[in-house]
Amino acid sequence: MLQPYVVTVSSEKGGVGKTTLATNLAIYLKALNEEMPVTLFSFDNHFSVDRMFRIGRREPHGDVLTLLSGQSIEDVIETGEYGVQFIPSSRRLTTIRHQIESPEILARILANSKLKGIVIIDTRPDLDIFTRNALYAADRVIVPVKDAPSLENCRNLYDFFDEHGLSRRPLRILPCLIDSRIRYDGPFRDSYRLLKGYAINRGYRCLEGFIAKSPKVESLNTNPEGKIYPVITHGRGTDVHIQFTHLARQVYLDAKQDAQRRLDRVSEEEKNLLAERDAAYGARRDTLQPSCLLCGRRLVQEDSIATAGYYCETSDGGVAGYLEEECFSTTVFRHFYRSKREVGASDPLRDLFRESAQRSYFVLRRAPNTRNFYQQQLSFYRFDEDGLEVSHKTIELMEPENPSSTGEEACLYRLAAHTLLNQDGLLGDDFLLIRRVCSDFPEEILYSEQHDRLRSVAVRIAAQLP
Repeated sequence: MLQPYVVTVSSEKGGVGKTTLATNLAIYLKALNEEMPVTLFSFDNHFSVDRMFRIGRREPHGDVLTLLSGQSIEDVIETGEYGVQFIPSSRRLTTIRHQIESPEILARILANSKLKGIVIIDTRPDLDIFTRNALYAADRVIVPVKDAPSLENCRNLYDFFDEHGLSRRPLRILPCLIDSRIRYDGPFRDSYRLLKGYAINRGYRCLEGFIAKSPKVESLNTNPEGKIYPVITHGRGTDVHIQFTHLARQVYLDAKQDAQRRLDRVSEEEKNLLAERDAAYGARRDTLQPSCLLCGRRLVQEDSIATAGYYCETSDGGVAGYLEEECFSTTVFRHFYRSKREVGASDPLRDLFRESAQRSYFVLRRAPNTRNFYQQQLSFYRFDEDGLEVSHKTIELMEPENPSSTGEEACLYRLAAHTLLNQDGLLGDDFLLIRRVCSDFPEEILYSEQHDRLRSVAVRIAAQLP
Protein backbone atom coordinates (compact mmCIF):
# COMPACT_ATOMS: atom_id res chain seq x y z
CA MET A 1 0.00 0.00 0.00
CA LEU A 2 1.35 3.41 -0.99
CA GLN A 3 2.03 5.55 2.04
CA PRO A 4 0.39 8.99 2.30
CA TYR A 5 2.20 12.06 0.99
CA VAL A 6 2.91 14.30 3.99
CA VAL A 7 2.92 18.09 3.67
CA THR A 8 4.15 20.05 6.69
CA VAL A 9 3.52 23.79 6.91
CA SER A 10 6.14 25.30 9.18
CA SER A 11 7.63 28.64 10.17
CA GLU A 12 9.26 29.76 13.39
CA LYS A 13 7.72 33.20 12.95
CA GLY A 14 4.07 33.72 13.80
CA GLY A 15 1.63 35.77 11.74
CA VAL A 16 2.84 34.52 8.35
CA GLY A 17 -0.43 32.79 7.37
CA LYS A 18 0.56 29.24 8.31
CA THR A 19 -2.84 27.98 9.41
CA THR A 20 -4.72 29.80 6.65
CA LEU A 21 -2.36 28.14 4.20
CA ALA A 22 -2.74 24.65 5.70
CA THR A 23 -6.54 24.68 6.01
CA ASN A 24 -7.24 26.16 2.59
CA LEU A 25 -4.68 23.94 0.87
CA ALA A 26 -6.53 20.90 2.23
CA ILE A 27 -9.81 22.09 0.73
CA TYR A 28 -8.32 23.01 -2.64
CA LEU A 29 -6.61 19.62 -2.86
CA LYS A 30 -9.90 17.89 -2.14
CA ALA A 31 -11.54 19.98 -4.86
CA LEU A 32 -8.88 18.85 -7.36
CA ASN A 33 -9.65 15.19 -6.70
CA GLU A 34 -12.71 14.32 -4.64
CA GLU A 35 -11.70 10.64 -4.52
CA MET A 36 -8.36 11.39 -2.89
CA PRO A 37 -8.33 11.31 0.94
CA VAL A 38 -7.03 14.54 2.46
CA THR A 39 -6.25 14.59 6.19
CA LEU A 40 -5.32 17.63 8.26
CA PHE A 41 -4.26 18.25 11.84
CA SER A 42 -2.51 20.95 13.81
CA PHE A 43 0.00 21.02 16.67
CA ASP A 44 -0.98 24.61 17.42
CA ASN A 45 -3.66 25.22 20.06
CA HIS A 46 -5.79 27.92 18.42
CA PHE A 47 -8.39 25.36 17.16
CA SER A 48 -8.74 26.95 13.71
CA VAL A 49 -8.77 23.49 12.13
CA ASP A 50 -11.63 22.37 14.36
CA ARG A 51 -13.61 25.59 13.79
CA MET A 52 -13.36 25.24 10.02
CA PHE A 53 -14.04 21.52 9.63
CA ARG A 54 -16.08 20.19 12.54
CA ILE A 55 -19.62 19.19 11.65
CA GLY A 56 -22.08 19.81 14.48
CA ARG A 57 -21.08 19.88 18.14
CA ARG A 58 -20.25 16.28 18.86
CA GLU A 59 -17.46 15.56 21.29
CA PRO A 60 -14.27 14.17 19.71
CA HIS A 61 -13.18 10.61 20.52
CA GLY A 62 -9.55 11.72 20.72
CA ASP A 63 -7.13 14.39 19.55
CA VAL A 64 -3.49 14.95 18.60
CA LEU A 65 -2.45 14.42 22.22
CA THR A 66 -4.06 10.97 22.49
CA LEU A 67 -2.67 10.15 19.04
CA LEU A 68 0.89 10.75 20.23
CA SER A 69 0.08 8.90 23.46
CA GLY A 70 -0.78 5.70 21.60
CA GLN A 71 -4.39 5.94 20.42
CA SER A 72 -4.77 4.76 16.83
CA ILE A 73 -5.38 7.26 14.04
CA GLU A 74 -8.50 5.36 12.99
CA ASP A 75 -10.02 6.04 16.43
CA VAL A 76 -9.35 9.80 16.49
CA ILE A 77 -9.86 10.87 12.88
CA GLU A 78 -13.10 12.64 11.90
CA THR A 79 -14.66 13.43 8.55
CA GLY A 80 -15.26 17.17 8.37
CA GLU A 81 -16.68 19.83 6.12
CA TYR A 82 -15.74 19.79 2.43
CA GLY A 83 -14.85 16.09 2.70
CA VAL A 84 -11.60 16.79 4.53
CA GLN A 85 -10.60 14.42 7.33
CA PHE A 86 -9.14 16.02 10.43
CA ILE A 87 -7.72 15.08 13.81
CA PRO A 88 -8.97 17.35 16.62
CA SER A 89 -6.59 19.78 18.27
CA SER A 90 -5.64 19.75 21.95
CA ARG A 91 -5.02 22.43 24.57
CA ARG A 92 -3.07 19.94 26.69
CA LEU A 93 -0.48 18.98 24.10
CA THR A 94 2.38 20.64 25.94
CA THR A 95 1.77 18.37 28.96
CA ILE A 96 3.47 15.49 27.11
CA ARG A 97 6.29 17.56 25.63
CA HIS A 98 8.85 16.07 28.06
CA GLN A 99 7.74 12.51 27.17
CA ILE A 100 8.57 12.89 23.48
CA GLU A 101 12.31 12.74 23.03
CA SER A 102 12.58 11.56 19.42
CA PRO A 103 11.50 13.39 16.22
CA GLU A 104 10.66 10.02 14.66
CA ILE A 105 7.56 9.18 16.70
CA LEU A 106 4.93 10.81 14.47
CA ALA A 107 6.50 9.34 11.31
CA ARG A 108 6.25 5.85 12.78
CA ILE A 109 2.63 6.41 13.80
CA LEU A 110 1.73 7.60 10.30
CA ALA A 111 3.73 4.82 8.63
CA ASN A 112 1.86 2.18 10.64
CA SER A 113 -1.57 3.70 10.00
CA LYS A 114 -3.99 3.05 7.16
CA LEU A 115 -4.03 6.63 5.95
CA LYS A 116 -3.88 7.28 2.22
CA GLY A 117 -3.78 10.32 -0.02
CA ILE A 118 -2.29 13.53 1.36
CA VAL A 119 -1.72 14.47 5.00
CA ILE A 120 -1.24 18.14 5.92
CA ILE A 121 0.30 19.12 9.26
CA ASP A 122 0.04 22.64 10.67
CA THR A 123 2.76 23.38 13.22
CA ARG A 124 3.48 25.74 16.08
CA PRO A 125 5.55 28.90 15.42
CA ASP A 126 8.68 27.42 16.99
CA LEU A 127 10.99 24.48 16.39
CA ASP A 128 9.75 22.43 19.36
CA ILE A 129 9.59 18.64 19.50
CA PHE A 130 6.15 18.58 17.84
CA THR A 131 7.35 20.67 14.90
CA ARG A 132 10.44 18.47 14.65
CA ASN A 133 8.21 15.39 14.41
CA ALA A 134 6.16 17.02 11.65
CA LEU A 135 9.32 17.96 9.73
CA TYR A 136 10.83 14.50 10.07
CA ALA A 137 7.75 12.87 8.51
CA ALA A 138 7.40 15.31 5.60
CA ASP A 139 7.65 14.72 1.85
CA ARG A 140 7.12 18.44 1.34
CA VAL A 141 7.74 21.29 3.79
CA ILE A 142 6.08 24.57 2.84
CA VAL A 143 7.70 27.49 4.64
CA PRO A 144 5.56 30.64 4.45
CA VAL A 145 7.55 33.88 4.69
CA LYS A 146 6.21 37.42 4.57
CA ASP A 147 9.32 39.50 5.23
CA ALA A 148 13.08 39.36 5.69
CA PRO A 149 12.97 38.33 9.39
CA SER A 150 10.73 35.34 8.67
CA LEU A 151 13.07 34.37 5.84
CA GLU A 152 16.05 34.49 8.21
CA ASN A 153 14.30 32.03 10.54
CA CYS A 154 14.24 29.44 7.74
CA ARG A 155 17.88 28.66 8.47
CA ASN A 156 16.88 26.69 11.57
CA LEU A 157 14.59 24.42 9.53
CA TYR A 158 17.40 23.68 7.09
CA ASP A 159 19.76 23.02 10.01
CA PHE A 160 17.26 20.47 11.38
CA PHE A 161 17.34 18.52 8.12
CA ASP A 162 21.15 18.60 8.07
CA GLU A 163 21.35 17.53 11.71
CA HIS A 164 19.31 14.39 11.02
CA GLY A 165 20.98 13.53 7.74
CA LEU A 166 17.85 14.29 5.71
CA SER A 167 17.81 15.68 2.19
CA ARG A 168 16.84 19.34 1.92
CA ARG A 169 14.82 18.52 -1.19
CA PRO A 170 11.40 18.67 0.55
CA LEU A 171 11.89 22.28 1.74
CA ARG A 172 10.19 25.00 -0.28
CA ILE A 173 9.78 28.71 0.49
CA LEU A 174 6.41 30.33 -0.25
CA PRO A 175 6.04 34.12 0.06
CA CYS A 176 2.75 34.80 1.86
CA LEU A 177 0.65 37.82 2.83
CA ILE A 178 2.34 39.79 0.05
CA ASP A 179 1.02 43.31 -0.37
CA SER A 180 0.79 43.65 -4.16
CA ARG A 181 0.48 47.45 -3.94
CA ILE A 182 4.11 47.86 -2.84
CA ARG A 183 6.52 48.64 -5.69
CA TYR A 184 10.30 49.06 -5.76
CA ASP A 185 12.71 50.52 -8.25
CA GLY A 186 15.24 48.18 -9.76
CA PRO A 187 15.16 44.45 -10.60
CA PHE A 188 12.99 43.49 -7.58
CA ARG A 189 9.82 45.36 -8.53
CA ASP A 190 7.66 44.06 -5.67
CA SER A 191 7.80 42.21 -2.33
CA TYR A 192 7.32 38.82 -3.95
CA ARG A 193 10.31 39.16 -6.28
CA LEU A 194 12.41 40.65 -3.47
CA LEU A 195 11.72 37.75 -1.07
CA LYS A 196 12.20 35.19 -3.81
CA GLY A 197 15.52 36.81 -4.76
CA TYR A 198 16.68 36.76 -1.14
CA ALA A 199 15.66 33.10 -0.82
CA ILE A 200 17.46 31.99 -3.97
CA ASN A 201 20.55 33.94 -2.93
CA ARG A 202 20.61 31.88 0.30
CA GLY A 203 20.33 28.62 -1.62
CA TYR A 204 16.65 28.04 -0.80
CA ARG A 205 14.18 26.61 -3.31
CA CYS A 206 10.82 28.28 -3.79
CA LEU A 207 7.38 27.17 -4.85
CA GLU A 208 5.94 28.87 -7.89
CA GLY A 209 3.89 31.96 -7.10
CA PHE A 210 2.85 33.47 -3.78
CA ILE A 211 -0.19 34.10 -1.59
CA ALA A 212 -1.27 37.73 -1.52
CA LYS A 213 -2.46 39.76 1.43
CA SER A 214 -6.24 40.20 1.14
CA PRO A 215 -8.66 42.02 3.47
CA LYS A 216 -11.43 39.83 2.07
CA VAL A 217 -9.60 36.63 3.05
CA GLU A 218 -8.67 37.99 6.49
CA SER A 219 -12.34 38.74 7.16
CA LEU A 220 -13.27 35.07 6.68
CA ASN A 221 -11.98 34.30 10.19
CA THR A 222 -14.37 36.69 11.92
CA ASN A 223 -18.15 36.36 11.77
CA PRO A 224 -21.16 36.03 14.12
CA GLU A 225 -21.29 32.25 13.57
CA GLY A 226 -17.78 31.75 14.97
CA LYS A 227 -16.86 29.75 11.88
CA ILE A 228 -13.83 30.06 9.63
CA TYR A 229 -14.80 30.12 5.98
CA PRO A 230 -12.51 28.93 3.19
CA VAL A 231 -11.36 31.00 0.26
CA ILE A 232 -12.81 28.52 -2.25
CA THR A 233 -16.38 29.27 -1.12
CA HIS A 234 -16.18 32.87 0.13
CA GLY A 235 -13.24 34.39 -1.73
CA ARG A 236 -13.60 33.28 -5.32
CA GLY A 237 -13.41 36.86 -6.56
CA THR A 238 -9.94 37.41 -5.09
CA ASP A 239 -6.47 36.83 -6.48
CA VAL A 240 -5.89 34.55 -3.51
CA HIS A 241 -8.37 32.04 -4.97
CA ILE A 242 -6.30 31.76 -8.14
CA GLN A 243 -3.09 31.53 -6.12
CA PHE A 244 -4.41 28.70 -3.93
CA THR A 245 -5.61 26.85 -7.01
CA HIS A 246 -2.11 27.10 -8.49
CA LEU A 247 -0.46 26.02 -5.20
CA ALA A 248 -2.76 23.03 -4.77
CA ARG A 249 -2.01 21.89 -8.30
CA GLN A 250 1.74 21.99 -7.59
CA VAL A 251 1.36 19.92 -4.42
CA TYR A 252 -1.03 17.48 -6.13
CA LEU A 253 1.33 16.88 -9.06
CA ASP A 254 4.31 16.49 -6.71
CA ALA A 255 2.38 13.87 -4.75
CA LYS A 256 1.47 11.96 -7.93
CA GLN A 257 5.02 12.01 -9.26
CA ASP A 258 6.77 11.12 -6.01
CA ALA A 259 6.67 7.33 -5.96
CA GLN A 260 9.10 7.00 -3.02
CA ARG A 261 7.42 8.48 0.05
CA ARG A 262 9.19 9.58 3.19
CA LEU A 263 7.05 7.18 5.24
CA ASP A 264 8.20 4.29 3.03
CA ARG A 265 11.76 5.00 4.11
CA VAL A 266 10.69 5.37 7.74
CA SER A 267 8.86 2.04 7.55
CA GLU A 268 11.90 0.34 6.03
CA GLU A 269 14.19 1.84 8.66
CA GLU A 270 11.86 0.64 11.40
CA LYS A 271 11.84 -2.90 9.98
CA ASN A 272 15.63 -2.92 9.87
CA LEU A 273 15.80 -1.56 13.42
CA LEU A 274 13.42 -4.24 14.68
CA ALA A 275 15.45 -6.92 12.94
CA GLU A 276 18.63 -5.59 14.58
CA ARG A 277 16.93 -5.50 17.97
CA ASP A 278 15.61 -9.05 17.55
CA ALA A 279 19.11 -10.22 16.65
CA ALA A 280 20.62 -8.40 19.64
CA TYR A 281 17.96 -9.87 21.95
CA GLY A 282 18.66 -13.34 20.60
CA ALA A 283 22.40 -12.91 21.10
CA ARG A 284 21.93 -11.73 24.69
CA ARG A 285 19.57 -14.62 25.43
CA ASP A 286 21.93 -17.19 23.92
CA THR A 287 24.78 -16.12 26.21
CA LEU A 288 22.76 -16.33 29.44
CA GLN A 289 23.95 -18.69 32.16
CA PRO A 290 21.24 -21.40 32.23
CA SER A 291 21.02 -21.72 36.01
CA CYS A 292 20.62 -19.45 39.00
CA LEU A 293 24.14 -18.30 39.77
CA LEU A 294 23.45 -18.64 43.50
CA CYS A 295 21.68 -21.96 43.96
CA GLY A 296 22.28 -23.67 40.63
CA ARG A 297 18.62 -24.35 39.80
CA ARG A 298 18.00 -24.22 36.04
CA LEU A 299 16.07 -21.09 35.06
CA VAL A 300 16.66 -20.60 31.32
CA GLN A 301 14.73 -23.08 29.21
CA GLU A 302 14.81 -23.39 25.43
CA ASP A 303 11.55 -21.49 24.92
CA SER A 304 11.08 -19.66 28.24
CA ILE A 305 12.71 -18.31 31.37
CA ALA A 306 11.45 -19.67 34.66
CA THR A 307 10.41 -17.37 37.49
CA ALA A 308 13.39 -15.20 38.38
CA GLY A 309 13.67 -12.21 40.64
CA TYR A 310 16.90 -10.55 39.52
CA TYR A 311 19.08 -10.16 36.44
CA CYS A 312 22.83 -9.80 36.79
CA GLU A 313 25.57 -8.89 34.33
CA THR A 314 29.28 -8.26 34.72
CA SER A 315 30.58 -4.80 33.88
CA ASP A 316 32.40 -6.13 30.81
CA GLY A 317 29.25 -7.93 29.61
CA GLY A 318 31.05 -11.26 29.62
CA VAL A 319 28.72 -13.09 32.02
CA ALA A 320 24.96 -12.63 32.43
CA GLY A 321 22.20 -14.60 34.06
CA TYR A 322 19.30 -14.64 36.50
CA LEU A 323 18.99 -15.09 40.25
CA GLU A 324 16.04 -16.53 42.12
CA GLU A 325 14.42 -13.90 44.30
CA GLU A 326 14.61 -15.85 47.54
CA CYS A 327 18.20 -16.89 46.85
CA PHE A 328 19.32 -13.30 46.40
CA SER A 329 17.44 -11.80 49.35
CA THR A 330 18.57 -14.65 51.61
CA THR A 331 22.19 -14.08 50.56
CA VAL A 332 21.91 -10.33 51.18
CA PHE A 333 20.42 -10.75 54.65
CA ARG A 334 22.83 -13.51 55.63
CA HIS A 335 26.07 -11.88 54.48
CA PHE A 336 25.54 -8.11 54.25
CA TYR A 337 22.63 -7.07 56.45
CA ARG A 338 23.35 -9.71 59.10
CA SER A 339 20.07 -9.43 60.96
CA LYS A 340 20.22 -10.61 64.58
CA ARG A 341 17.16 -12.74 63.99
CA GLU A 342 16.21 -15.16 61.26
CA VAL A 343 14.53 -13.33 58.37
CA GLY A 344 12.00 -15.75 56.95
CA ALA A 345 10.39 -15.70 53.51
CA SER A 346 7.28 -13.92 54.84
CA ASP A 347 9.13 -11.53 57.16
CA PRO A 348 8.17 -7.81 56.73
CA LEU A 349 11.88 -7.04 56.30
CA ARG A 350 11.85 -9.11 53.12
CA ASP A 351 8.86 -7.17 51.81
CA LEU A 352 10.63 -3.89 52.56
CA PHE A 353 13.73 -5.11 50.75
CA ARG A 354 11.72 -6.25 47.72
CA GLU A 355 10.02 -2.86 47.47
CA SER A 356 13.27 -0.90 47.72
CA ALA A 357 14.92 -3.27 45.23
CA GLN A 358 12.47 -2.16 42.54
CA ARG A 359 14.05 1.30 42.66
CA SER A 360 17.65 0.15 43.09
CA TYR A 361 20.69 -1.24 41.35
CA PHE A 362 22.98 -3.51 43.35
CA VAL A 363 26.68 -3.99 42.71
CA LEU A 364 29.15 -6.61 43.92
CA ARG A 365 32.86 -5.92 43.46
CA ARG A 366 36.26 -6.21 45.06
CA ALA A 367 36.57 -3.86 48.04
CA PRO A 368 38.79 -0.82 47.41
CA ASN A 369 42.53 -1.25 48.08
CA THR A 370 42.36 -5.04 48.38
CA ARG A 371 44.16 -7.02 45.71
CA ASN A 372 46.01 -9.93 47.27
CA PHE A 373 44.91 -13.45 48.08
CA TYR A 374 44.80 -12.80 51.81
CA GLN A 375 42.35 -9.90 51.56
CA GLN A 376 39.45 -11.29 49.59
CA GLN A 377 37.02 -8.57 50.63
CA LEU A 378 33.77 -8.09 48.73
CA SER A 379 31.77 -4.83 48.73
CA PHE A 380 28.01 -4.74 48.25
CA TYR A 381 26.71 -1.40 46.92
CA ARG A 382 23.21 -0.09 46.49
CA PHE A 383 22.54 2.66 43.90
CA ASP A 384 19.33 4.55 43.15
CA GLU A 385 17.50 4.75 39.80
CA ASP A 386 19.87 7.46 38.57
CA GLY A 387 22.95 5.42 39.43
CA LEU A 388 23.91 7.41 42.52
CA GLU A 389 25.34 5.53 45.50
CA VAL A 390 23.00 5.03 48.45
CA SER A 391 25.03 2.69 50.67
CA HIS A 392 27.66 0.01 50.70
CA LYS A 393 28.95 -2.72 53.01
CA THR A 394 32.09 -4.85 52.90
CA ILE A 395 32.63 -8.45 54.03
CA GLU A 396 35.31 -11.11 53.83
CA LEU A 397 34.68 -13.44 50.90
CA MET A 398 35.25 -16.86 52.43
CA GLU A 399 35.77 -19.92 50.27
CA PRO A 400 33.66 -22.75 51.71
CA GLU A 401 35.31 -26.01 52.68
CA ASN A 402 33.28 -27.70 49.98
CA PRO A 403 32.86 -25.23 47.03
CA SER A 404 30.45 -27.63 45.30
CA SER A 405 28.08 -27.50 48.26
CA THR A 406 24.53 -26.30 47.52
CA GLY A 407 24.08 -24.85 51.01
CA GLU A 408 23.33 -21.18 51.68
CA GLU A 409 26.87 -20.57 53.00
CA ALA A 410 28.36 -21.47 49.61
CA CYS A 411 25.93 -19.42 47.47
CA LEU A 412 27.77 -16.10 47.62
CA TYR A 413 31.12 -17.67 46.79
CA ARG A 414 29.52 -19.58 43.89
CA LEU A 415 28.15 -16.30 42.51
CA ALA A 416 31.55 -14.61 42.82
CA ALA A 417 33.29 -17.59 41.22
CA HIS A 418 30.98 -17.44 38.19
CA THR A 419 31.27 -13.70 37.71
CA LEU A 420 34.11 -11.92 39.53
CA LEU A 421 36.99 -14.30 40.31
CA ASN A 422 39.82 -14.49 37.79
CA GLN A 423 41.80 -17.59 36.82
CA ASP A 424 43.92 -17.24 39.97
CA GLY A 425 40.81 -17.25 42.15
CA LEU A 426 41.18 -13.56 42.99
CA LEU A 427 38.69 -10.75 42.73
CA GLY A 428 39.49 -8.63 39.69
CA ASP A 429 38.50 -5.13 38.60
CA ASP A 430 35.10 -6.03 37.09
CA PHE A 431 31.89 -5.61 39.02
CA LEU A 432 28.55 -7.40 38.93
CA LEU A 433 25.46 -5.26 38.33
CA ILE A 434 22.20 -6.70 39.68
CA ARG A 435 18.71 -5.42 38.83
CA ARG A 436 15.29 -6.61 39.97
CA VAL A 437 13.08 -7.88 37.13
CA CYS A 438 9.41 -8.66 36.68
CA SER A 439 9.06 -12.28 37.75
CA ASP A 440 6.28 -12.86 35.20
CA PHE A 441 8.38 -11.52 32.31
CA PRO A 442 12.09 -11.60 33.20
CA GLU A 443 13.06 -11.56 29.49
CA GLU A 444 12.02 -7.90 29.25
CA ILE A 445 15.37 -6.68 30.55
CA LEU A 446 17.04 -8.29 27.52
CA TYR A 447 15.11 -6.03 25.12
CA SER A 448 17.18 -3.24 23.62
CA GLU A 449 15.58 -0.27 25.36
CA GLN A 450 15.72 -1.80 28.84
CA HIS A 451 19.17 -3.30 28.34
CA ASP A 452 20.54 -0.03 26.95
CA ARG A 453 19.26 1.72 30.08
CA LEU A 454 20.97 -0.92 32.25
CA ARG A 455 24.28 -0.43 30.44
CA SER A 456 23.94 3.35 30.69
CA VAL A 457 23.55 3.08 34.47
CA ALA A 458 26.52 0.72 34.56
CA VAL A 459 28.67 3.41 32.96
CA ARG A 460 27.57 5.98 35.55
CA ILE A 461 28.24 3.54 38.36
CA ALA A 462 31.70 2.66 37.01
CA ALA A 463 32.64 6.34 37.12
CA GLN A 464 31.89 6.46 40.86
CA LEU A 465 33.55 3.26 42.02
CA PRO A 466 37.06 3.75 43.46
